[in-house]
Amino acid sequence: MSFESLGLEPRLLQGVAAMGYTEPTAIQREAIPHILRGSDVVGAAQTGTGKTAAFVLPMLQRTPIKQGVRALIVTPTRELALQIDEVIRTAAKHTRHRTAVIIGGVGMYPQIDRVRRGVDIVVACPGRLLDIHSRRILDLSRVETLVLDEADRMLDMGFWPDVSRILGLLPAKRQNLLFSATMSAEVLRVVQSTLHDPVRVETSPVTTPVEQVDQTVYPVGRHQKTELLVRLLQGGGHRRTLVFTRTKHGADKLSRQLEKHGLGSAAIHGGRSQAQRQRALGAFRAGQSHILVATDVVARGIDVDNISHVVNYDMPNTPEDYVHRIGRTARAGAEGSAVSFLAIEELERLAEIEQALGMTIPCHDLEGFAYGARVVPDPARQVRGPKGSGGGYGGGSGGGNRHRSRQGGAGRSGRRR
Repeated sequence: MSFESLGLEPRLLQGVAAMGYTEPTAIQREAIPHILRGSDVVGAAQTGTGKTAAFVLPMLQRTPIKQGVRALIVTPTRELALQIDEVIRTAAKHTRHRTAVIIGGVGMYPQIDRVRRGVDIVVACPGRLLDIHSRRILDLSRVETLVLDEADRMLDMGFWPDVSRILGLLPAKRQNLLFSATMSAEVLRVVQSTLHDPVRVETSPVTTPVEQVDQTVYPVGRHQKTELLVRLLQGGGHRRTLVFTRTKHGADKLSRQLEKHGLGSAAIHGGRSQAQRQRALGAFRAGQSHILVATDVVARGIDVDNISHVVNYDMPNTPEDYVHRIGRTARAGAEGSAVSFLAIEELERLAEIEQALGMTIPCHDLEGFAYGARVVPDPARQVRGPKGSGGGYGGGSGGGNRHRSRQGGAGRSGRRR
């Protein structure tokens, strides 16, 4: 199937060529015709499958120019907003659509000036959008298309009260598009009143990671995580590595420790200014630094090709976060590896992830690494069943079967169900 057969106009087909697409991806084939017909759409697709273009291309075709803001895209992070704007600018190269990015962390007045000069499409984060609107500068009363990108992340990050306020500023009659790599039942419940007979488009299981990702768990005491990471990175083969920590302080501290070991890295998190975040991401994307330490707040805005490894230095809080983290590698059919460091206090998080994925992630030791006292999952552990089924690690009760190890040795592997 070609993009032309989907119903896109010649001027947008030129934009498609500029974006480097030769044929539509699965999510684009499924979503574009419905959006062009004006239907509300809920789309779920894994990262790296062309999800942004799936809503940008038909939105551009349906959005008039020089008639005020007619399309609004709301997203949870600054990086994601900037990436969406970049896709729009490339796709709209021959359509003359004008865009504005409204995000925090940078000066407000250049954004205000951009809006005052006239725009057709706004890409925004919730807080700054409401701030500028409150100054009576931005008119949203004629918006015809609303896109909520990564709606589940906005809910997780506590943005939903702001999103609800934004919805109240828009015309009741409009097209609503929700896109994300995961689309939880909770999000659909919250947005149910917003949608009008939506078409649901899913091109992949919403909680299953990319199949090409080689997933491994390394049980290790919390005090040895940095030492283990250094050994792994010094072992070679990590061309471009993305490391996730749970806190901003942890990201900064880890980045400094890696630098002390001669491993050039940069940290990116919500506490950094937008300029700092863009510099760090730019250096990582350009290959000037091979290690980027990040928090989940910015995880979904990191759109970098050829990431060979993702390291969960801290286990994520939810299975959805795990999926999004490891989805940074093995994009567009490429192979990649995801390594998770597991301390005893993180066992429950691993159990929840494995239950959601329906598999047991293989568990290994790093050969030659001098492990201290630790508690690790039993290599014969079973995938935990639903609540109330009596399942657990190793099939035992009272927290499952665990054992101690004081010395690294042969790899321990889990079993897939």
